Amino acid sequence: MRSWVLCAAWAALLLAMPAAGQQAPPSQPPASAQGDQPTRFSVEVPRVSMAYSVTDKKGRFVTGLAKEDFDVLENGKPQTIAEFTAEPTLPLRVAVLIDTSNSIRERFRFEQDAASQFLGEVLRSSVDKAMVVSFDSTAETACPLTDDTGKLANAINGLRPGGGTAMYDALRFASDRLGQEQPSYQFRRIIVIVSDGEDNQSRATRDQALEGAQVADTVIYAISTNNLGQGDTDGDKVLKYFTSQTGGKAFFPFQVEDLSQSFDVIAEEVRHQYNIVYRPEPLINDGQFHHVEIRVRGHKELTVRARSGYYARRS
Repeated sequence: MRSWVLCAAWAALLLAMPAAGQQAPPSQPPASAQGDQPTRFSVEVPRVSMAYSVTDKKGRFVTGLAKEDFDVLENGKPQTIAEFTAEPTLPLRVAVLIDTSNSIRERFRFEQDAASQFLGEVLRSSVDKAMVVSFDSTAETACPLTDDTGKLANAINGLRPGGGTAMYDALRFASDRLGQEQPSYQFRRIIVIVSDGEDNQSRATRDQALEGAQVADTVIYAISTNNLGQGDTDGDKVLKYFTSQTGGKAFFPFQVEDLSQSFDVIAEEVRHQYNIVYRPEPLINDGQFHHVEIRVRGHKELTVRARSGYYARRS
C-alpha cells in the first residue's frame, strides 16, 4: 500500500513538469499593471535659445518690443519663435576672467575693485551664479560657481599679478565649465574678460577658444586694459573679434578709473536683453555651426546684437 502511494506521487510530479525543451508559460502581470494605456516615450526636442539686445543709432537700449517685432533666420530660413521674454528671468552663469600677467600690474587694483562691484550688482541671490578665473601663464579657478558675492570678492582680491598670458586657454577653460550647466536653453551664459588681449602662453589657438565659447552658447564681453581708449592694438582687435562673434561688446576705457563704468554698461545690458527660444526647422543634427540672424521688422535703424549662431548636435 505504501509503495503504491509513493508511485502515484512520483507520477503526479512528472506530469506537472514541462517536457524537455519546453518553456514554462510566462506568468501574467497583475491586472492593474496591464491596463489599456499605450506605452509613452519622452523625447527631448532640441531647442535654441538666443539672448540679444536691441539698440538705436545712439547706442541706447530699445525696450518694449514684442515677439511679433522680430524675425529669426537660421542659415537663411525663417524660424518660428516658440518662447519670448522681454527681460529674461533665466538664471545667469557668469565667468569673470582676470588677466594676472605682468603686463597689467599697474592697473591691477582697479580691475579687482571694478570686477567685485560688478558681480555684487548683477547677481541675484539664489538665482544667478558666477565664477572667477585668473590667467597668466596658465588658467586657474580662483572661485568656482557660486552665488556668494563675498566669496567671489575675496577670490578677486586675493589675486596677484605675475607671469605670461594664456587668455585663449582661459576662455576655453571657462566655456567648458559654463557649458556643463544643462539644458543650455535654461541659462544665460556670459564671460567677461578683463585683459589687454595679448596672448603668449596658450596651447589653444584663437579660433579654438572662440569655438569653445560658441559650443557653450556663451556671450563674451571684454574690457581692455590698454589705456588707449581707441581699440587700436593687436590685443584690442582680438577682444573685438571674440565679442563680435558671440554677441557681446568690447570696451576701451580711456583710463583705468573708467573700468567700473564699462562694467556698469555690461550689467545694464544684461538686464535689458530679450530672449527667444525656437525649435530648428528643418532639424539637422550634423554637428556643424548654424548661422542665426535676428531682425527687427520694419526698423532698419535698430541694431540687434546677438551671437552669430550655434553648434548643432551630432546624431
